[in-house]
Order: sequence, then structure tokens, then C-alpha cells
Amino acid sequence: MELTRRDFLKLSGAGIGTAALANLGFSVPALAATEPLRISTGKESTTICPYCGTGCGILVRSEKGKIINTEGNPDHPINTGTLCSKGTSLIQVGFVDGKPNKKRLTKPLYRAPGSSSWKEISWEDAITRIARKVKETRDNNWILEDEILDKEGKPTGKKVKCNRTEAIANFGGASLDNEECYLLTKFARSLGIAYLEHQARICHSPSVPGLAGSFGRGAMTNHFIDLKNSDCFLACGSNTSETHPLAFKWMNEAMHREKDPAKLIVVDPRFTRTASKADIYSAIRPGTDIAFCGGIINYAIENNTIDWDYVKVYTNFSFLVNPGYKFNEETGLFSGYNEEKRKYDPVTWSYQMDKIGPDGKPLPDAVPLKDPTFQNPQCVFQLLKKHYSRYTPEMVEKICGISKAKFDEISKTYCATHERGKSGVHLYAMGLTHHTCGTQNIRSFAILQLLLGNIGVPGGGIAALRGESNVQGSTDHALLWHILPGYLAVPNSTTLPDLKTHNETRVKSAGTAFWKNGPKFTVSLLKAFWGDNAKPENEFGYQWLPKVKDGKNYSHIAIFEALYKKEVKGMFCWGQNPCVGGPNSNMEGKALENLDWLVAVDLWETETSAFWKRPDADAGKIDTEVFFLPAASSVEKEGTISNSGRWMQWRYKAVDPPGLARPDAAIISQVMLKLRELYVADKKAPNREAIVNLYWPYGEEPDPNVVLKEINGFTWADKKQVLNFTALKDDGSTACGCWVYSGVYPTEDVYPLTGGNLSKRAENVDPSGLGLFPKWTFAWPVNRRILYNRCSADPAGQPWNKDKNLVQWDGAKWVNNDVADFAFVDATKPDKPPVPPAVSAANPYIMLNFGMGHLFAPGSAFTDGPFPEHYEPVEAPCENSMSKSQNNPVIKIWDSDMDKLAEVGDKNYPIVCMTFRLTEHWQAGQMTRNLPWLAELQPEMLVEMSKDLAKRKGISNGTRVKVKSVRGEVGAVALVTDRVQPMTINGVKTDVVGIPWHFGYTGYSTGGPNGNNYAANQLTPHVGDANTMIPEYKAFLVNIEKA
Repeated sequence: MELTRRDFLKLSGAGIGTAALANLGFSVPALAATEPLRISTGKESTTICPYCGTGCGILVRSEKGKIINTEGNPDHPINTGTLCSKGTSLIQVGFVDGKPNKKRLTKPLYRAPGSSSWKEISWEDAITRIARKVKETRDNNWILEDEILDKEGKPTGKKVKCNRTEAIANFGGASLDNEECYLLTKFARSLGIAYLEHQARICHSPSVPGLAGSFGRGAMTNHFIDLKNSDCFLACGSNTSETHPLAFKWMNEAMHREKDPAKLIVVDPRFTRTASKADIYSAIRPGTDIAFCGGIINYAIENNTIDWDYVKVYTNFSFLVNPGYKFNEETGLFSGYNEEKRKYDPVTWSYQMDKIGPDGKPLPDAVPLKDPTFQNPQCVFQLLKKHYSRYTPEMVEKICGISKAKFDEISKTYCATHERGKSGVHLYAMGLTHHTCGTQNIRSFAILQLLLGNIGVPGGGIAALRGESNVQGSTDHALLWHILPGYLAVPNSTTLPDLKTHNETRVKSAGTAFWKNGPKFTVSLLKAFWGDNAKPENEFGYQWLPKVKDGKNYSHIAIFEALYKKEVKGMFCWGQNPCVGGPNSNMEGKALENLDWLVAVDLWETETSAFWKRPDADAGKIDTEVFFLPAASSVEKEGTISNSGRWMQWRYKAVDPPGLARPDAAIISQVMLKLRELYVADKKAPNREAIVNLYWPYGEEPDPNVVLKEINGFTWADKKQVLNFTALKDDGSTACGCWVYSGVYPTEDVYPLTGGNLSKRAENVDPSGLGLFPKWTFAWPVNRRILYNRCSADPAGQPWNKDKNLVQWDGAKWVNNDVADFAFVDATKPDKPPVPPAVSAANPYIMLNFGMGHLFAPGSAFTDGPFPEHYEPVEAPCENSMSKSQNNPVIKIWDSDMDKLAEVGDKNYPIVCMTFRLTEHWQAGQMTRNLPWLAELQPEMLVEMSKDLAKRKGISNGTRVKVKSVRGEVGAVALVTDRVQPMTINGVKTDVVGIPWHFGYTGYSTGGPNGNNYAANQLTPHVGDANTMIPEYKAFLVNIEKA
């Protein structure tokens, strides 16, 4: 059907997404390529959408300092001119009907203790007062040393320097540009802040260990356009068409290709719009993904649908495991469990080695013993087979509520991708991560993908669909307490007390992996932090970094637990809204009342900045000083953001920020400069050297180009940009802010058109036809589009599928369409001769010790076991059918008076509830509830329930109801549909409902009648994943009654 570009944009602005239009028969891609732009007057600039992590391109037209139009960029390879409802509404962030958006705050504001209102304050006054409060809080609550404990946790009488404060917390960063994230991590760590967190902790933190512990890197393996190359999609944990509509565009293309169209399998508690396009759909009980995936693993083994050619050579399939390793099927516990400490000692989660020293430990050059027949009971294959033999179709039905017939259909269809030349991709988002087994959820699908030979191949991989435009970049830059930029280990006062130990530990743990270069990356980071002041004699400033206390958790939940106990005094919040996004949000809101001061940096008044206005608060009794600093939006500044597919894309400035608003980079720098001024004057301040010696050449308004050059890295003496991270040194001669980004900004001669800034590249050419677009922007690492791509070819270097040719050995050399993720030439020799395929075939996963994909995860990669095991959510309607361990045995249960949990099968709360997202809203809501178009499209909080449940409750569609958990209640409108159905779990009828989590009590739309708090997370528990402490938002117990 013909559709003009203008009509298309009208429809998308009305909330009809791109995928929906395509499914209705409209030729959207053709329109994007052929139709003229809607408005051609004024100045044109390009930007990247600030909403989800897809990274869609947008054209911005501005005139006389005002944005007059935004529309999809037809040249952008990801979205080809199309946009979803959120991207279409970008113009309203700044302008509504040609006038400034009234909800934007444009002047600094101050809320005094006990006050019920804001008052305006000057920037100079705000910066000065904030800096003084930071210094006072930091210095008065400084922790100089930690006591060293022995293995039993008892004091040894010895102390070690730690240089940190636990009185200040820092939140946010996923809505900031990469350059701002880098400045923020540098700012926070120089101040000694240990409580450093951002949105990734509560959305995708399990992705990093789940993927890195399986393949070597904690990132999406492929990229969005590559979805078109797939033969089968398994969407379990993702409602792609609604939350990432332009990613679904490429799935839709694969599903409608003329030859061998791809299949779509959707497994979701709700029959979503993604499910409506599926070839196979099944409901699943929230919190049972490991049981489901474990069943498919068992199916693949029992039905011989394993890619044997792949697993034999590219995984640890044949490795022999320590004879002491055991798993107790009755208790559900692995060997090494300490019940008192709720912790594992993973010493038996190791390989049998060929060379053992006198002390019984493997020698440095030892390698794992293997059984090429796969018959040894301690080989990985036999252990895997035994572990998952318990996950029968009957057990899957009992736990998940999926019928045996449906489960068999799903398993047969997806496991067909094991055939040579076929590829399948697993797509997930927060449907998998938001669980106390979130990391192991991801791990289970990683195992399945390895068994099927789906990693490293076009159309395969694991698609970690991130929900914020730069949550990938903010994670890469380590706005999380447990890592340094580039996923380097955070200093620990007990285990990593000095640089020598830090580097030696990294090299030892890396073994054969590329991580053995870690010392080069760490020293270059320290040089970027402290410049000339980072010298060999002072460990390049290592002691100036804050060291975390061994065994202590500093993540989101832990921060609010400490804040509730009045241990945290001050907080920065950069574009994050925990009063809506945080779990047990009534508790988190109450905890904020204990702050001495709060600095909120945002575009809008959020629930967090206005926590003292929440419906149940008494502002007169809240003594927190609050500073609100107005920030620039994505089109009012410039810099890079990184999408889920690791593409770093440059966003250009279109207009100046409104009023007195400033870019986050400027705010960070101005506070830092004022703090430096204060510490220069105070010779007695603790660890002042970390601040006064900080390399901070940015001035009051940092140039993102300058910051990006530092992130890329340069030789210190002459400040010449390095080509990439292979040029970094551990002697202090190079500086690099984030080694995985090194290569994005080499010298100008590499790409003169943009002065060497590869993130600005915009060549829409795809020579391979696989959607790689190698000269469109830059992808980390070193512009590689598909990770682990040695696995796309067989051991002899020939592609498994000649039509999906990434890398190929032609008999004399490698011919590559993508940047090789393996040593294809010998760079140590002058002529750089080609490396024959047998060498790289023995090391296809270069970031893992011994170079093989992990079916069995050795050592301490995971805190809760080398294989995923099903445990019930903390709040569950039934007992665990797999073992006597009801919940993940190593999770932490918090014990404040507001940390309430329902009992197993609690009759007062018999309904399983989960949170979900809407297409028209985004995350905690501040960027959508303040835009009239989107607020009008989805104005109200709702709870989606089955007709069966509604009938039993006497509830009609549209009835106002209360959704209650043991922690709180939320008002909502009943959405009675066929999209959710009661499930039979262990023979018992079990109800499942869902609620969106975007609403609160500020904005054009709060979610209902004014004067109420509609944040869904008032219901959710303060419990987290065993590996990452991500909250369990997707499975908890509630009841529903008429309002």
C-alpha cells in the first residue's frame, strides 16, 4: 500500500509504530529512501534517539534557536527513516506546538530544610554550596583504612589503606553522553565515592557476568541489523515489537523474506504484540526461565540436535572437571556451600590439569585434561547431560505451565538451528534480568546457544536489548561500584591493596586470555586520571583510588538500605529517578528523608528530586536540602552514545539549552573545579592528592572531542592519539580513559573527513550485504560488528554458510568482511604473515582462559554455581519442585522494618505479578510523562488481568482497583483481556497479572487522579540477584480488590 512520508509521520506520531505499519503492508523502508523530507528549511543536524538502546538516527531542523521539526534519518542504516512513538515525539522534549515545553525546568532551584516549595538560586551559589557540602560530608566521614580479616572473617590486627567515603552516593549516567559518563566516573572516584551506581544495576547488570562468564565479554554479541540474517528468533524475556520497535523491523524483514523465512518463537507470560506475530507462542510463569531453557538443553542432548562440529572444537565440552565437583539433586546445592555464610567456595568448580606442582596446584603452563570421547563422567558434556536430565518436559510443564506438546514444538523448532548454515538468535531484556536468578537466566540461554553453534555467526548470538540510549556506554565507563572503566577490576582493600597485586592477579586469572594485557589498560587509565602526577614511584596514583571493603556490597539496594539506616548523608542523582525505578519504592522514598543533601540533575521535576512532595510525606519534617540543576537535552549538546550493539554514535547539537540549563559535562566540571579550589586551600584534608592532582584540563565547558580523545588514548609525552588499545603500555607512557573504546578517535590521517573521529562516520555502505556497515560510526572493540566471529567458520577457516561469510581462509590468507576477533596475522613479525586457521580455531573465545566457550563456568565466574539451576522467586505461589532449596541459596535477605516478604503460597497474596513496559512510555517516565503526545496516548496506570480472574473478583474492564502487596498498594484501572490467562502450576490454578512501571506523581500524566502515587514499584521487594543484586521486579505476589 502506498503511504506518503508525511502520512507515515502522522501515523507514527499518533502512536502506531514502524513494525505495526510494516505488518499492515506499508512499504516504510522504501518511503524512507525515496520521499522528500517533511521540512527542508532551517539548519539540519543529526542526532540519535535518546530513548531505548536501539540507536535510531533522527534529523533535527532548527531555526532561530528553536527546533521546528524532527523525523527519522532516512540514511541511518538501523532505522532507515522510521521511528517509534517515542522517537517521533522527541521534538516535544523542547517544544510543544512551537512553544517551549512548560514542564522543562530552566533555572537552578533550591529546597530548604522543612520547606514545601522550591526557590530559584544562581548557578554560582548552587555550585559553591554543593561543593562545600560535598567536601564537608566527605572529609567528616572519611575511611582511611580497613582492617584485614582472615579467611574466617576474623580480624587479623592488620590494616590497609582504603581511602573512601561511604557517606556520599552517586546515581545515574545512562542518559548522559559517553564523554559525560567518563567525566562523572573520574569525578566520583577522585572523591573516594564507593556508592557509585546507575540505571544499569536495575536493568541489565546481569548481562555483563552472564555473557562475559560464558563468552568473555558482557555485551550483545551481534547487532540490530544482523537480525535480518537469522533463521529463527527465540524471544524469551523480551517484548521486542513494543519495547524495541525498530529492532523488530529487522526481525520482520527476516520473517518475510522470500526464501526460507525466519520463524519467531515467543515465550512470555503475556500475549504481547510480539507474540501476535509469532509462529509459536507460549505463556510461561514469571520466574521460571531456567526451568524452561534447561528443558530445551535437555531436549537438544536427548534428541541429538547439538552442533557437534561446533561444540567439539569451540567449547569446553571435552574438558575434565575436578573430581571434587558435585551437585546434590535433593538439596539443589553445588559442592562448596557454606550454609552459615550463604556462600560457595568454588575451589571444586575447576578443571583437572595436566601439570600439578608440589603444592597440589596447577603449574603456570598447565592446560585442562580432555576426553575426546566425551564418555568420562567428569567431562563437561557428561556433567551437563546429567544436570539437565532432570529438566524433563513433564517438569517444565509442572514448573512453567507450558504443556508438553507446546514445549516439544518450541524445542524442535529452535533446536533446528543446530544444522550447518542455520543460525538462531535469542532476544531478551528485563524479562530475564529482573530476577534473583537473573544472571543465571542469561547463562542458561548462553549454554543453549553454544550447544546449537549459534555464537559468533551472522543471524545468531544473544541479543541483550538494553532499554536506555547509553546504558551500554555508561556501563562501559564503569558508573557501577564493582568495576573500573573497560571492565577492569575495582581496587579492593583486602584482595587488591596495591597496583602490583592488582596487575599480577589480573594476569594470573587471565591465563591465556586477552585479559593478560590488563596491566596496560589499568596503568593507562591511571595515567588518564592523574597525568604527570601518576608515576611509577606512587603506583601511578593507584592508592588515590577508593578501595571497596572486601565482602561488602555497594549496589543500588545496598545504598538505600544504608541510607535507611542514616549511614549515607549526601547524594547526586544524574537523570535517574529511583523513587519510581527503584524496588520497594516506598522504602526508598522514606530513606531519602535521611539525607542531609541531595543534588538532582535533570530536565524535569522528577519524583526523586521532589521526594518531599510525595503523597504520604510530611515536607515540614524533612530536613534534606535539595538542589535541582537544570540539564541540557540530547539535542542541546553533543557527544557520543553507545547502543546495545556497541555502536558509538555522535549526536550533534541543534540548539542551545533553554534558559540557564547546562550540559551535564559542564555541571560536573564546574563542581569539580570548585572542589579543587577548596582542596588546594585545605592542606589537611584526607586524600586531597586525588583531587588536586587530578588531570582535569577541560575548563568550565568541556569539549566532548577533547574528552573522547582522552577516552581513546594517546601517548602522554606528545598527546598523539593511539591507533587502538594494542598500542597501550604499562609503563606510564600512554593514557587511555576506557580501553575498550580505544580506536574510536585515532589520528586525523586515519579518517580525515571527521578529523579522525570515527564516531562521526556516516558512510551508508554495506559491501558484504550482511548489514555490517563498517564505515558507519564505530563499534567497540576496534570496529568489530560481530563478536567471536572466528566461530562463523569451521576449524579450516571455511564459513559454515557461504551466504553468511564473515571471515574466510583462502588457502594463503584471511579474507574478512568483519574485523577479526582472533589473531589473523602475526603482528610480532615485521612482515605480519597470516596466521593459519588451526591456530585461531584453538582459541576462538580470546577473552576466556583456554579460549573455549563455557558450557561449564569454572572458578568464581558465578557466585551461585557453574551450571544454572532453577530456584523459585523469593515470593512464589508454590514450593520448588526441583529441590529442597526454595530460593537461590546465596541471595541476601535484607532485614529492615520495611523489608517485608510474603510467604510461599501466601493466601493473602495469591496472584503472581510482574512489571512491564509500554511502547509510549520509557523507564521511570520523566522523559515521556512530560510530553503531551505520549502522556495522552497512555495516561493511566493499569493492571492487565485475565477474564477468568476478573470474573471471580467481580471486576469489569475499566474498573478502578487496588493492587496490593505486603509492602504497599497502587491504584490502577483494570485492563481485562485474553492476553493473560490463569496457568496450571504443579496441578494448581495460578493467576498472573502485569502492571507497567512508568508512572508516579509528577508530569502531565501521573497515572491517575492527582494526589496519589502510581509507582508500580511500591509493590516490589528489596531483594536482588545473587551475582549483581538486580531487583526481582518480574515475579512477586499481590492481591487485587475494587477501589
